[in-house]
Order: sequence, then structure tokens, then C-alpha cells
Amino acid sequence: MDLKTLTSAIMEIAEEKGITQEKVKEIIEIALSSAYKKEYGAKGEKYEVNFNLKTGEMNFYRIKQVVTEEQILSKEEAEEIKKSGDETPENKIHFNSERHILLEEAKKLNPQITANEFLKIPAETKEEFGRIAAQTAKQVILQKIKKAEKEVVLKDYQEKQGELISGIVQRVEPTAVFFDIGKISGILPKTEQIPGEFYQTGKRLKLYLLKIEEEQKNPLIFVSRAYPKLVSKLFELEVPEISTGQVVIKSIAREPGSRTKIAVHATEKDIDPIGALVGQRGSRIMTVINELGGEKIDVIEWSEKSEKYVVNSLGPAKILEVKILPHNKAEALVNADQLSLAIGKDGQNVRLVAKLTGWKIDIKPVVETKKED
Repeated sequence: MDLKTLTSAIMEIAEEKGITQEKVKEIIEIALSSAYKKEYGAKGEKYEVNFNLKTGEMNFYRIKQVVTEEQILSKEEAEEIKKSGDETPENKIHFNSERHILLEEAKKLNPQITANEFLKIPAETKEEFGRIAAQTAKQVILQKIKKAEKEVVLKDYQEKQGELISGIVQRVEPTAVFFDIGKISGILPKTEQIPGEFYQTGKRLKLYLLKIEEEQKNPLIFVSRAYPKLVSKLFELEVPEISTGQVVIKSIAREPGSRTKIAVHATEKDIDPIGALVGQRGSRIMTVINELGGEKIDVIEWSEKSEKYVVNSLGPAKILEVKILPHNKAEALVNADQLSLAIGKDGQNVRLVAKLTGWKIDIKPVVETKKED
């Protein structure tokens, strides 16, 4: 096995998979030490390799732990432990010349070394290995490259958790839709899909990176189209005033595929927060609505005054008065002709307002009395 060819191949694979040079160096060194031991070492011996990525130069070392006479178990102590089945005391060892070296001997090679440290003893440099050693090195490399790739993918997507990512529909199954999101597939479970949304193979969609679960083979990346923050993240893409902090999304309530209410607040007096999200001629909000397949979006102005906030949230119904009651309850008074609008179809409007504001809303009609002539 030609080491230069080996390391060149590893570098190429690692670059494709986004693995750092430090990790490449570590993989090569582990593979070479395994191959060296297989070809030239004895049972119990431990080897390390120092490999220079730039020059290709390598140095091989035998590794031995430095011990004192006091640490070594006597024959009598070893026999006693064997008979009793007890564990070896922490401060004692079964001396093995392949793995251990006495402190006095170690100091001849490195005067500064102390007990329990590991001594590196230079070994003969080898650049060619036999078939079995080469196979060992290859197995180690494939195993380590796969592990390193998994770590890179995991780190990359952990940094994107809670953010928007773009994905292309790969395959559709009864329980989930699988997306090509780059280095790995994203899983969109049935529970995170927009009801009634059609997922066509090859279609590109925006996804909210919901969570990551570590598995033995590959991380599982779960994405969502139904999570409320998908909507706020889409607005962040379209509305520069959000990224500059001039407009803040205070709360969001969503029934995926049907309707979303989003409460916004301007941090500067001359900014219209609703206008910022809607955009000129509705351009910004329409981009978000189109991405969500036509889902209706109500943008309302947040207020620190609870009564005003509830009034704003209950739009488009006209509210006469709101009373804030104990136990997170609010009572909204409306004219009889506004009652169904305030409640919404199947109670959707009032349900979304409750989620948005945190108040349990009770809507009551006011019966208008006719004035006598």
C-alpha cells in the first residue's frame, strides 16, 4: 500500500464531505498506527503516528505508560486477586513490558518524564504495508470518515435548528414526506404537514428545521410546514424592517392551511408595522401567502394595553368594548350583526385570538334598543 496514494485519496474524500484538515490528519494517523501494529507490532503494543499533511512526512512511536516499582502487583498479590475475583486496586497494575516501562528506564530516554505519563519511543518508519495491514487501514479509514461525516452533518444542522431551510420533495409516503435538504434527507411527518397540501416530487419548498435526533447510522432531521414560526421566519425573509429591529413580531397563532394571526410592533414611531409586513400593493404578504399555498394571514398591531390588543386581534369584527376579567379572561362586547364575524367560522377567529393574546375570550352580543320617536 502506497501511503502517498492513500493520504491523497483520503484528502479528496474529506474535502468532498466537508471534513476539516485536523480531522483528516487524525483519521490518517489512526489508520497508519493500526496498519503499523498489524504488520510490525506485537500483541499488547500500542503505536502512534505523527503525520505531516503538507510534506507527507511521518514518524512512528511505540507508546508505553511510565510506572514505578510500587505500582506493580507482586506475584502473590496478583494470585490473591485472581482467587478472590476482586478488581485490581486503582493504584496498582499488572506489569506488561509491551505496555509499561519503569520510571528509571523511561528517564534515560526523557529525563523530564514522571510516573503515569506516556512515553513515546521512536519506532522504525515504514512506508509499505502488506495486504492484511492495508485492509486494516482501509477499514479504519472508512469507519472514521463515516463517523466524521456524521459529526459534520450533525453540527451543520444543529446550527440551523429553529431556522428556515429549503428542500426539494424526494419521495412521498403515507406517514411522511422526505426532502433533499443538502447532505441528508429532511423528514416531514404527517403531523407537521399543512392539511390538504400536495407534495409533488421535485417541488421546492421552505421548511422549518424543527428538531434533530441522533441515531447510530445518521442523524434524523425533522422539518415542519405547520409550525407557527415557519410564518414568522418567512416574513423575516421578506421584511427588512424585522432584521433591522424596527419591527418586532410579538406573537403568532396559526391553524395551518387555513388562517394565521400575527401581532407586530414598531420600535420606531415613524414605522407602520402592518404596512411593513403587507408591503407595497401587498407584495410582501402575498409572497408568504403563496409559499403557504394560499393560507390567509391577518396582520394586527400589538399593544401593551390588553383591551386594545384584544380589540385589534378580533378584527375584522368591530368591537364595542373589551373588559379584562380575572383568571386570564376577557369579555368582548359586539353588536349582534358582528357576533358571527367575531367568533369566526367554526369558532376559528376567537380561537386564534385566544392563542395570540393569551386571554380566554368570551364574546357577548349587545342588544340594540330602538329609540322611540
